[in-house]
Amino acid sequence: MITAAKILEQRTHLVPGKLKITEHFFEVPRDYTKPSAGNLTLFARSARKAETPADNSDPEDKKRSQLPWLVYLQGGPGFECRSPQNNACTNSLLDKGYQLLYLDQRGTGLSTPVTASTLGLRGNDAVQANYLKSFRADSIVKDCEAIRKALTAEYPADKKKWSVMGQSFGGFCATTYLSFYPEGLKEVFVFGGLPPMVNGPDEVYERTYKKVIQRNESYYRKYPEDVERVKKIVTLLQKFGDSTVRLLSEGSLSARRFQQLGLQFGFHGGVDAVHELVLRASSDLTQFGHFTRGTLSALEQALPVDENILYAILHEPLYCEGTASNWSAERVLQKYPEFSLSKNGPIYFTGEMMFPFMLDAYSELRKVKAPAELIASCSDWPSLYSPDQLAQNTVPVYAAVFVDDMYVDFDFSMETAKKIKGCKTFITNAMYHDAVRSRMDDVLKAVWALRDDVID
Repeated sequence: MITAAKILEQRTHLVPGKLKITEHFFEVPRDYTKPSAGNLTLFARSARKAETPADNSDPEDKKRSQLPWLVYLQGGPGFECRSPQNNACTNSLLDKGYQLLYLDQRGTGLSTPVTASTLGLRGNDAVQANYLKSFRADSIVKDCEAIRKALTAEYPADKKKWSVMGQSFGGFCATTYLSFYPEGLKEVFVFGGLPPMVNGPDEVYERTYKKVIQRNESYYRKYPEDVERVKKIVTLLQKFGDSTVRLLSEGSLSARRFQQLGLQFGFHGGVDAVHELVLRASSDLTQFGHFTRGTLSALEQALPVDENILYAILHEPLYCEGTASNWSAERVLQKYPEFSLSKNGPIYFTGEMMFPFMLDAYSELRKVKAPAELIASCSDWPSLYSPDQLAQNTVPVYAAVFVDDMYVDFDFSMETAKKIKGCKTFITNAMYHDAVRSRMDDVLKAVWALRDDVID
């Protein structure tokens, strides 16, 4: 039984764009099974239309204050939400009659953030690793339930349920929500986030590496001149060892870290973004024989792992149930010589994979290397999904599934859609994983049509 979160603070401000933004701070248990283990502070911003009725004595005001809630679950893991006024879908969702809640998931943004410095306050390496285990989707969903109960405490019984919109990892969380706390849900919208229902990550990477290979092929077809540019850059980065080039954060730009730029290939415009970085770095080498500060800054910002260490540490455990990840992406990589840095042909970039070398190349990860290694060897992960509950699901579910998704395998997503009773899907090969940001109008229209239209 999840009890309501304690509301610590709520302050409301008007911002340009006719938005009323309320900043919420809540208190919840770190471990819902052990309340004595301490509390976390959670932060969220809610958004409503800023409207001033002609008659402020209107008795309907209270009803307006009880508009149905829609909570937005950000992709990740380990990334905070943008402010509502900076989120592309805010106005469209408000127009549909919701009030919105953008939650910084535990460990991100202002929600008791996990950083190298804050983690170090917890104790020794084993204590830190145990603490990190509290930041998966199962805990995030419990937070949502606690917050929902707090925000709807004065609502009539028939209005206490809320809607959930999950993008990428947020969709994984929404599926966990459907599995264990469906009584709190009115409807669920998923964008590129129907999760693989597996007990370990190996098969996930078997499939995603193949998709990343395809994206590399697309990249070099569009920019064949980058074949030699990339080789020149990698040769320099390997010349005197992995720490040859130091970054502004005191991390090192190793060849393998540079290879991680392929993470962007799965986004709209990602191929072009990687080309711009390669062009800039290559131009520096041609003109000066070294990378300029601006280039190093751009390369570092393209991979913001130091600011979001949970993304690296908990990425593989997202897929674990009773098994250890043991650096799955690194192990599976050995099956794909296409990614070798010493092959004769084009050097391929990797995608959304986490590797043990990152614990030395990234300055913040370097500080948490020991607990991160303990997490990789941990095998006592509980289940994140209930196939039995999903098979008898009664909550309406509407999902956008992208054929060419580089991060969440299409076939896995469709298998999961079939396991969720009543799940309706919008399937397209004309959008990529980040469509809810890059093609917001089109994808929202298509997904809401699943809810509002009728197919005879």
